[in-house]
Amino acid sequence: MPDYSELARELRSALPGLEVRENVPMSELCSFRIGGPARLMLLPGGAAEAAAALGILRAAGAGVLICGNCTNLLVRDEGIPGAVLCMSKPASALEALDGGRIRAGAGATLNALAVFAAQLSLAGLEFAHGIPGSVGGGVAMNAGAYGGEIKDVLESVEFVDESGAVKSLPAGELGLGYRRSAFTGTERLITSAVFRLRRGDGAAIRARMAELIEKRRASQPLDMPSAGSAFKRPAAGYAAAMIDAAGLKGFSVGGAMVSEKHAGFIVNAGGATCADVLALMREVRRRVYEREGVLLEPEIKLAPPEG
Repeated sequence: MPDYSELARELRSALPGLEVRENVPMSELCSFRIGGPARLMLLPGGAAEAAAALGILRAAGAGVLICGNCTNLLVRDEGIPGAVLCMSKPASALEALDGGRIRAGAGATLNALAVFAAQLSLAGLEFAHGIPGSVGGGVAMNAGAYGGEIKDVLESVEFVDESGAVKSLPAGELGLGYRRSAFTGTERLITSAVFRLRRGDGAAIRARMAELIEKRRASQPLDMPSAGSAFKRPAAGYAAAMIDAAGLKGFSVGGAMVSEKHAGFIVNAGGATCADVLALMREVRRRVYEREGVLLEPEIKLAPPEG
């Protein structure tokens, strides 16, 4: 295992503009408000700095977790023994381009991107209003809601590949599907994306966004810590409906609870641990499988992963 104190010094010396933190409680960053400390936390400001930081980490044999705004992440109670590279606020610039396009840093939130597009009277991102994740995370998992998906408006993506090179690919070459992309399960780091939108009426765009945010507030437990939908949509039916039919709304393990407002959400009802959430998810999966014959697949990402 690398000497992470020495590695932190090396990173600060080689990249003086890079924000490097040590022993950062992930519970302060993750929307679940759960998780032990990350040994190192790196917040690069752009592609070149991210690529250089990744090169140093990989050369040292450090474990690296790539994340965005940590809104669909469940971190283990013991924390992350390696480095977390987070494309967050330092890499969140939004830039209007010609032809109804917007370039967004990977650390920008999808919500901020949708609001920026509305200010420019550009339509197509209304569905993203209220999604708490980042542009990088949203692209990686092809985020979607209310009939819209990232793949519908994405033009191209800039990223750091496994060798440390900064590359760009058009959306058509990214294998975008339901909660997956060419970045799924890889060590590629998304640094920015370009979206192509269509001209629209600003008032109509804002009205649609207001309508969708009210739908979210009415149906989702936005007042409680969670990581969004706990399970992916099965091949037939809906996870939330199956969980509800199994009588699991309000069911809890420790501080983790199936939301009483939306059965597809597991919430931190107070003092929940990662172990609580994992135990609750196992029980939900078992009961739904017994009743429906469907084995639900988690949508929440566990860090570090199993194995």
